[in-house]
Amino acid sequence: MLIVAAVLALLAAALHVYIWYLESVAWTGAARSVFGTSAEEAEATREMAYNQGFYNLFLAVQAGVGALSFLLGHRGIGAALIFAGAGSMLAAAASGSTVWPSVSQSSHERRARTRHLAASSSNCSRLRWRERN
Repeated sequence: MLIVAAVLALLAAALHVYIWYLESVAWTGAARSVFGTSAEEAEATREMAYNQGFYNLFLAVQAGVGALSFLLGHRGIGAALIFAGAGSMLAAAASGSTVWPSVSQSSHERRARTRHLAASSSNCSRLRWRERN
């Protein structure tokens, strides 16, 4: 059972390395189709995604090193790193599912909301210009 846990931790680490690539390297390119974002949304959130990508990479390193350590016979440190890395991944997934309801929205709904927000911002700018003149 412990070997299965170590292998699952390696798979989770590999997934988080892929997520790091999408968020930190390919955010304004290939990642747009994966996450369903527009060019404007991707550009506006580029720095946030870059930071988030490295957070995912550090979790991957922690879980991956833990799994490899465990499989190489360093049971104590390996288990501690697996629990810390995979536990953080699970906690982030659990909190994200309650905090980000927009993840369940379709890309069409997100684009409509973005257009609405952009139009509202533009209308506010016009109102301020009218008040000054």
